[in-house]
Amino acid sequence: MLKPHYTAQLVEAGCDEVGRGCLAGPVVAAAVILPRDYYHPLLKDSKQLNPAQRLLLTTIIQEAALAWAIGQASPAEIDKLNILQASYLAMHRAIALLKQSPQLLLIDGNSFKPYKDIPHVCIIRGDAQCSAIAAAAILAKTHRDAYMHTLATQYPGYHWEKNVGYPTPAHRQAMQQLGITPHHRKTFRPVANNLASAAKQPLNHIQDPRHSPSSPGSYASKATPSATAREDTAAAIAKTINYQS
Repeated sequence: MLKPHYTAQLVEAGCDEVGRGCLAGPVVAAAVILPRDYYHPLLKDSKQLNPAQRLLLTTIIQEAALAWAIGQASPAEIDKLNILQASYLAMHRAIALLKQSPQLLLIDGNSFKPYKDIPHVCIIRGDAQCSAIAAAAILAKTHRDAYMHTLATQYPGYHWEKNVGYPTPAHRQAMQQLGITPHHRKTFRPVANNLASAAKQPLNHIQDPRHSPSSPGSYASKATPSATAREDTAAAIAKTINYQS
C-alpha cells in the first residue's frame, strides 16, 4: 500500500519523470502535491496500470491535487546536456510551475540535482511506495504518451502511437528505412549509428520519413506541407506539454 506522506507536517511534492530510455521525443516530468492522507483505491505504480486506468487516474489526480505541473526537456536539450541532466531539468521545470511551494521534494530514483533551497529525498522505486510520486508518474506518463501519439500523426511509420519513442524492433527498423526525424535523440547510440550509416549513402538513397510510400499514412499522394509549416506544427505541439494546474 502506498504511503500517503513522508513527513508529519511538511508540504510534500512528489516528482517523477518518464521517457529516459526512449530514442525519440522529450523526457517529461511531473510534480504533484496531494492533500495530506490522500487515498484512492486505484492509485498505484503506473507500470501496474493499463492505459485506461492511467487516463482515469489522470483526471482524478488533477482534480484532487492541491497543485500539479508538467515540465519537459527537448531532444535537443537531451543531446546537449545528457539524459540525466535533462531529466533533472524537466523536474525542475515542473516544480517551478507548481502554484503552491513545497517544503520537501520526494524524488523517484537514487539521485537528483537540488532545486533552489528546497530539501529533497530520493526514494528508489518511489512510485511504488509514495502516493505523491505515484501520482506524478501517472501524469508524466499520460502526458508524454499523448504528445508522442500526436507526433505519430506528423511522422507516420515509426509506430510512435504504440512504442511512444522506445527502441522497439519496429521503431529501429523504421529508422533504418525512413531515416531520423528532428525528434530523435542524436546522441543515443542507435540513432547515432543510423546517422553515421546514412551519411555514407548517396543522397538520392536517403528518404524523407513523411514521404516514403512504405510508411502508413504516406503523404505520397497528398500535398506535402512546407518545411516551415511542419516546423510550426511541431513547435505548437511542443508548447502543449509545458503547463500547470
